[in-house]
Amino acid sequence: MIHYRRILELHDEGISLRGISVSTGNSRQKVTEVIGLAEKKGLICPLEDEMTDKWIEEFLFPEKTLEASGRHPLNFEYIHEELAKPNVTLSLLHYEYEAECRANQKIPYSYRSFLRHYSNYADKYKATLRIRRKPGEIMEVDWAGSTAFIIDRDTGEKIKAYMFVAT
Repeated sequence: MIHYRRILELHDEGISLRGISVSTGNSRQKVTEVIGLAEKKGLICPLEDEMTDKWIEEFLFPEKTLEASGRHPLNFEYIHEELAKPNVTLSLLHYEYEAECRANQKIPYSYRSFLRHYSNYADKYKATLRIRRKPGEIMEVDWAGSTAFIIDRDTGEKIKAYMFVAT
């Protein structure tokens, strides 16, 4: 068993890779991999109490828990990057995922499972900031979606329309 929490705590204390390897009973390659992934994904010490070895493993290797199901694994980083693009939705990404699975003779996740797994991934990796305020005290504004067009009935001319949102 890999002691993820202990590896990260020892690394934070400045113990060498060899020392961590001897102390935890894991290979130096595995220790290096765990530390590298933790640094890449921003997992830093001190670790919170809820961050158990199982939690850290799911955080660092989300594909491992999905592989055991026998279904085609999800590429969470690709999904996350694609969602940042305009007009890309989770239903479109699921459709592409299903098409890829059919082409490769693999079993896809259902749309509901796809959403659940991505939601779990996003909860762990997305940086969010909760703004505490009293209702009606502050208004936030932004433009939403792509540019739409309205057709003038009299002239048939297409007029650009922008969606403005305020909450």
